[in-house]
Order: sequence, then structure tokens, then C-alpha cells
Amino acid sequence: MTPITEVEGRRVALSNLEKVLYPETGFTKGELLHYYATVAGALLPHLRDRPVSFLRYPDGPDGQVFFTKNVPPGTPEWVTTARVPRSAGAARMVLVQDLASLMWAANLVTEFHTHQWVIGAPEQADRLVFDLDPGAPATVAHCCEVALWLRERLAVDGVEAYAKTSGSKGLHLLAAVRGVSSDRASEYAKGLAVEAERALPRLVVHRMTRSLRPGKVFVDWSQNAGRKTTAVPYTLRARAEPTVSAPVTWAEVEECRAPGTLVFRAGDIAPRLSDFGDLLAPLLDEGRASALP
Repeated sequence: MTPITEVEGRRVALSNLEKVLYPETGFTKGELLHYYATVAGALLPHLRDRPVSFLRYPDGPDGQVFFTKNVPPGTPEWVTTARVPRSAGAARMVLVQDLASLMWAANLVTEFHTHQWVIGAPEQADRLVFDLDPGAPATVAHCCEVALWLRERLAVDGVEAYAKTSGSKGLHLLAAVRGVSSDRASEYAKGLAVEAERALPRLVVHRMTRSLRPGKVFVDWSQNAGRKTTAVPYTLRARAEPTVSAPVTWAEVEECRAPGTLVFRAGDIAPRLSDFGDLLAPLLDEGRASALP
């Protein structure tokens, strides 16, 4: 039988708790659910009011991995959903607004990905994002060099940047913005990616072309498009180990010299939250959002 747990007054079915999802470490589905329950206080504000795309890996990273954008079959009626504009017409997507919804969604075994806008204003970007992706033999240490350059360049325009690991090989840079369309955010981000390539030609490439990327950091500006999504802070990733897209301090970015330096796993996050709080909390403060030039 599937155990039923009560979460904030909602009945949530939690299944296969002993199932090993990450064979390399023996990390189970029960541990995954415990992780999300533990970090919910920091994670939920970054999910709230944002339609969620689920990258599901129910049999672990080595099994089938697939994106779910529409509301999954069997979604409880108490989970908030909303109609979302799409190029192919409106669709209905999930909003993870509370702990019960988070635990229901986590039971599907998922990475959480969101747009750079909230459901009340789908035409307005409130986040700027750069996905720094190293092409081997480049590593996250090279991403950190690029992140520091971008941080300074953004500061020139009055934009304050924050960093998190991707939970894979790279680094994400985020900033809170206001009064800007997704198209304008994309245009601005592309402009900075091009500038970064000019300033750091041996290190940066702004085009996705695979043949250009070995040994360089691809500054992916395209995730600012209204239809695109990015892994949310604190989501687990479908990788060999239960790595997390973890917020990092700028001191950690500055000190990064080796690929393993900025790798954080599920067990690392609660102590980091205890030490630092949510390093990305400023993104949630509308008063700190910047207008783009």
C-alpha cells in the first residue's frame, strides 16, 4: 500500500520510499522527500506564483528522464493550476504554492524548473538569468571567472547579480529586474554575452554552436525568453549523485580554483541554510529589483 501522509491538512500519497534513485550513493526516494521537506522554507518562495515544468526521473537519473509541462494526470484537485500562454495556445500548468503541493510534486521525482516571470504578469520578466556552461576541458572554475566579469559589468548598469551552482557542471547568475519584457531581457542578456566574448575571447563564447564550445564557457542568455525555463534554486538534479542547484557566496566564487569546489549535495544544504540563510532572498525583494538601461 502507498502510505498517506498528512501535510498541512492535505492527504499526500508518498510511494516507494525505499527505492534507490541515485545508485552511486544509495540515496533513496525517502531521502529525496526528506530533503525537500527540510529546505521547503527556502525553496517555496522561489516557486510561488511561477508555473512549474517538471523534469521527471522516476527511476533515477539512469532511467527515463522526461519533461512534464502540462498538469500531470492524477494531480489532486487542491494543487493550484493556472492557464499559461504558449505559442501553440494556452496550456494549464502547476503552481507549487505550499508545502503539501511541494511534497506531492517531489513524490513524482522531479527537478523543478520555472520561467523568469510570475503568473500574474507573463509578459513581464522579473528575473534576468545567465547560464554559464563549461565545455570540457573548461570547468566551473572558468565559469567563476566569467561570473565575476559579468557581475562587475551588470553593476555598471545598476544591476545586482547573485550566483548559484547549476547542480551540474556550471553556474547560474541571477538578478531581479522590473519593468521589462522577456524580449528586452533576452536582448540585454545577449548584448552582455557578446560583450563578455569580446572582453574574454579565449574564455567565452555566446553562441550555442557545439564546435565553438570546447575549452570555453558558453554564456547562455537564451533562457530569458518568455517560453524558456531554468532550474530553480535548491532543486535536486538528475545527475549521478544527488547534487543541488545551490546558492553560493561571491567569496566562494572568487576562491573557486578546482571543479569539485562548488559541488553541493542534498546533505550540504541544511547546514548552508543555517550558516547563510537563503543567499538568493534579495531576488524576492521587489524593492531591490533593477530597471535595465
